[in-house]
Amino acid sequence: MRSEVVKQGFERAPNRALLRSLGVTEREMDEPFIGIANAWNTIVPGHVHLRQISERVREGICAAGGVPFEFGVIGICDGIAMGHEGMRYSLPSRENIADSIELMVQAHRFDGLVCVGTCDKIVPGMLMAAVRCDVPAIVVTGGPMLPGSLGGRDLSLIDVFEAVGRVAAGTMDEGELHTLECASMPGCGSCQGLYTANTMACVTESLGMSLAGCATIPAVDAGKLRIAKQSGERVVALVREGVTPRGLITGESIRNAIRVDMALGGSTNTILHLMALAVEAGIPLDLETFNTLGSGIPHICDMQPAGPHSMLALHRAGGIPAVLSRLKDVLEDAPTVSGPGIREIAGMGRVSDPKIIHTIKKPVHAAGGLRVLRGSLAPDGAVVKAAAVDERMWRHKGPAQVFDGERAAMDAILAREIREGDVVVVRYEGPRGGPGMPEMLSPTSAIYGLGYRRVALVTDGRFSGGTRGPCIGHAAPEAQVGGPIALVRDGDIIAIDIGKKSLDLLVAEKVLKDRRRSWKPRKKPLAGVLARYAATVEQANLGAVQR
Repeated sequence: MRSEVVKQGFERAPNRALLRSLGVTEREMDEPFIGIANAWNTIVPGHVHLRQISERVREGICAAGGVPFEFGVIGICDGIAMGHEGMRYSLPSRENIADSIELMVQAHRFDGLVCVGTCDKIVPGMLMAAVRCDVPAIVVTGGPMLPGSLGGRDLSLIDVFEAVGRVAAGTMDEGELHTLECASMPGCGSCQGLYTANTMACVTESLGMSLAGCATIPAVDAGKLRIAKQSGERVVALVREGVTPRGLITGESIRNAIRVDMALGGSTNTILHLMALAVEAGIPLDLETFNTLGSGIPHICDMQPAGPHSMLALHRAGGIPAVLSRLKDVLEDAPTVSGPGIREIAGMGRVSDPKIIHTIKKPVHAAGGLRVLRGSLAPDGAVVKAAAVDERMWRHKGPAQVFDGERAAMDAILAREIREGDVVVVRYEGPRGGPGMPEMLSPTSAIYGLGYRRVALVTDGRFSGGTRGPCIGHAAPEAQVGGPIALVRDGDIIAIDIGKKSLDLLVAEKVLKDRRRSWKPRKKPLAGVLARYAATVEQANLGAVQR
């Protein structure tokens, strides 16, 4: 065991003395030491209940003969950080989370690791740390929030974001907005639909890094406490069996996770996070893999924000094992922390509601929910949640309205300066230019809430998993490094074809060369985390990892 270096031999008497001060007994000195990375805090709704879940993990570790040691992990709520300068700190937190867990695991020589967390950057950061440290590890995701309710209708956070646009349009008054605000989020858990937090939980289970069934169990369901305890027990077995993340997170398991993501129609952010995870694991992966796999995987779950179904509905329909059962014939076999391989888990999955989890032969859409677009506007790629785009907007050609930053775009949208048919371009919000590649749920929700249906949005920043409509993000190279998006001017025609996976700026090459001569990157006064991040981060098509 790794922990023997801390606790065996006469020269480790001082180390053992410190352990004894924690209450470690003589017997426990010979047992596996298991770290619990817990993202509990009281600012993130998806994390506020994690202390109770972690307690069950501790009980499971002890029951299996391990010794648990818990430590804290930061977590940012993207919804609370959305729409202001705080959002620039969200993506950089992923690297901080991975680094902090690595520091704790390696410094204390833990034999195993349980990661307890949910939400957008926390779970990806935990996975990155697990594969980096490569000690036996398991992830317990905190579970989705129950839907809100008003007038017999299920609600989610996206209803509130889109209602802001309705107030601006005059179709809803502020009193109605307040009623909606108070009814939409009934308690703890990650936001109710298939937004990034819940998509990452589903991806984690599909990777084989969570116990089967973990992803969709609601935060308030006792099943979450049971699976937390089982996860604590299981990690001790993984230590004894010598099963580590690099044996689980492989090319096969990443491709399976992409297949499940495509079938669900998940968040575009998963592309960014899976690319980063592949970098950590040393697994070759490029954006074209998402298109290749997506073309052969139908979209079979009509989930929020594009469709009507919440994570609660998906859970009641059978959860990820049921989704896997629909995909069994296209899955590559891969090991999991559960013990059975992923295809065996798929064989045990049962669909209890075929209206929620469609069949392969009668899908929601014929092809997967995510697409990577390329062309003269984004030669290194851009991403779109195709499953959330009305098919009438899969092909669109319109004039650009260009904004250097989200705030300027939001002001113009709320002032109704955007016209139907426009392509809103929001630039200098990429990994370096933002910096931090902020999500832009506020402008996309405002566009929808205002009633626009033929407006597209293209950015070198990101979109929330709650975004719907023809919103194309991660345009690479970004404006700050001189990508073509930096050269777009008001009135330029942009052509989008999601079916053909193309995104083009219809401006003559000679004109673009003339514009490039006068282009200079924007300078922002930066300090601290953002300054370090901007100086070291890679482009979005490489996962926005730090060098």
